[in-house]
Amino acid sequence: MDEETGYGAVRSRDARFDGAFFFAVRTTGIYCRPSCPAVTPKRENVRYYATAAAAQGSGFRACRRCRPDAAPGSAEWNVRADVVGRAMRMIGDGVVDREGVAGLAVRLGYSARQVQRQLTAELGAGPVALARAQRAHTARILLQTTRLPVTEIAFAAGFASVRQFNDTVRTVYATTPTGLRTAAHRGGARPPATPSAGIPLRLAHRGPYQATAVFDLLAAEAVPGIEEVTGDSGARTYRRTLRLPYGTGIVAVGERTAGASGHGGGWLDARLHLTDLRDLTTAVQRLRRLFDLDADPYAVDERLGADPRLAPLVAARPGLRSPGAADPEELAVRALVGRHRAERLVRAYGKTLDPPCGTLTHLFPGPAALADCGGPPGALATALADGSLRLDPGADREATQAALLALPGLDARVVTVIRTRALGDPDAAPPGAPVPDAWRPWRSYALRHLETARPEGEKT
Repeated sequence: MDEETGYGAVRSRDARFDGAFFFAVRTTGIYCRPSCPAVTPKRENVRYYATAAAAQGSGFRACRRCRPDAAPGSAEWNVRADVVGRAMRMIGDGVVDREGVAGLAVRLGYSARQVQRQLTAELGAGPVALARAQRAHTARILLQTTRLPVTEIAFAAGFASVRQFNDTVRTVYATTPTGLRTAAHRGGARPPATPSAGIPLRLAHRGPYQATAVFDLLAAEAVPGIEEVTGDSGARTYRRTLRLPYGTGIVAVGERTAGASGHGGGWLDARLHLTDLRDLTTAVQRLRRLFDLDADPYAVDERLGADPRLAPLVAARPGLRSPGAADPEELAVRALVGRHRAERLVRAYGKTLDPPCGTLTHLFPGPAALADCGGPPGALATALADGSLRLDPGADREATQAALLALPGLDARVVTVIRTRALGDPDAAPPGAPVPDAWRPWRSYALRHLETARPEGEKT
């Protein structure tokens, strides 16, 4: 981005660029999101950064008014299939926290030095700094929404030591963890002593958001036992169980109609119940992918709205999303077997919750549990269980598609669904479909528009 465009976005407080870049003010030592309501700084005092981690690495602290660390993620990482895009998706999923830079490099197929060099050259921060910024954001959430001891929060957020945690919070927020917690609840209600009541979150998005279409799709696909959608249209709640790296979770996300969030952006209210708080970052990122909250609806609508066939659909549903998956491996199995057989697999192979939470009684079975179920589902589960097929956020989409097509029972239609939903590809389309290149790189969104506009009886 050139400085003229960047400063124009800052001067107009343009929320369309929140998360796409950050700006820092040399004279105050603070970095912000473009829509920050503070007084516009002089052009000569402004510096621009691709990530919050890069701004932090240059010695700037987060603004307390606009909370730049809570901005929606950049849509660029979902579009790009190169090593930087793949790395950013995996860092968001917590791979560096769990496996270190070496584990990230192995998943990408590069050396740790190459990964460090490419990320630093393009983003101004390496994988450790990017993960550190994410850990700071997780810590702030826990400090402000629970009364857990600071020591527990430090390790739940992914820090290796309390000293590292304290130093990071001071660097990023210019205060101590206790000070951050006190300031957030000065004069207000205190959060619960433990996260047993769930961790409340606001999942931010940019631009308009067609929540009705997303919740309609989730309701139509919901598998009893692991998912449910309750309430009336416009005020529904989606709940589901999650298998996570360290434990399990139950999440609830509320529907917000278009009028509830402004044109510049808004949020979905969520509440997470986790058996292990180390899973918070991963759970949040998986919800963001499921609800497609890091999309850039302005770029999508501009491209697709220029097509005569799609223009009236885009005008009717600005900000329509292309939902992803909360569990890519689960989505792949469900795409292959369908909703009703997926329910039977849950009953036969899924782990029972103890105790159940209303109608949520099971976790969807993992690949190892399904490897012996036979047929194409068993072959798919075996490939996922032995690691010959990967569906993590950083998987190479072309290589994964080829591996899926080599498995028995997976045709091009099923593989396209997996590529769109499990891998979050914004530009997937089945071979031979009448999908013009003019819709690139947003063909997944174009197909969502066409599907959403179909009469109810014609939807697949």
